[in-house]
Amino acid sequence: MHLTYKDKLKLVAYTKQVAHGKYRTDVFPEVGLLDVVGNDRRQAWQSLGDMSPSIWTRKDPQELKASLKNEKDCILKVGSGETVTVRVPTHEDGSCLFWEFTTDNYDIGFGIYFEWTVAPSNTVSVHISDSSDEEELDEEEDANKTDPEVGMPSNPKPNRPPTDEILPVYRRDSHEEIFCGSHSYPGRGVYLLNLPPAVSCQFASLICLPHFLLPTHFLSCLSAPLSFTLKSNEQ
Repeated sequence: MHLTYKDKLKLVAYTKQVAHGKYRTDVFPEVGLLDVVGNDRRQAWQSLGDMSPSIWTRKDPQELKASLKNEKDCILKVGSGETVTVRVPTHEDGSCLFWEFTTDNYDIGFGIYFEWTVAPSNTVSVHISDSSDEEELDEEEDANKTDPEVGMPSNPKPNRPPTDEILPVYRRDSHEEIFCGSHSYPGRGVYLLNLPPAVSCQFASLICLPHFLLPTHFLSCLSAPLSFTLKSNEQ
């Protein structure tokens, strides 16, 4: 995916917002008048104002969709009732994660978890499963819990890595706005971007979900940005 100059400015601004919070003229030094790039970065950061470094929304979802429509590697077809999980390992040169998405016509559930495990690589993967499979797995885990009166289960399942909730799964009106977020790495592990079907929606949705690994030194070691578009089977 090609990043425009404007996109790069936004990513630098988000990185600064996560690391330092709101831009403050009394804390950060002035940029020289001849430093065009430096001034552009400062203005982009300053424009974020008091925006939360965790999650926010912005307008113009059509602009985001248009920027991704020709990205062939970013299109996945997801049917009704399916759950999508995007696994994003932390990067050794990174410090935070940035994501944004919008949906076509319908809302969707969205939440983020952090799995405390060492991934074998930095490869980002997308997993699509039927919602009923998720429920069966949960039932199996409950059934295999040790009962002190019964003893150990006959077929114990391997334990999953410890997982913390970063952002609870809620229904997002992402068909009306672009949902964005940024998160400083809590440690080494794997982010789980979870997209279950929204309660009120029985249709597949078009989801534009570009996410970027943001290293500490953005310009010198930016990881290749990756994008995913989950396209409705109805189209």
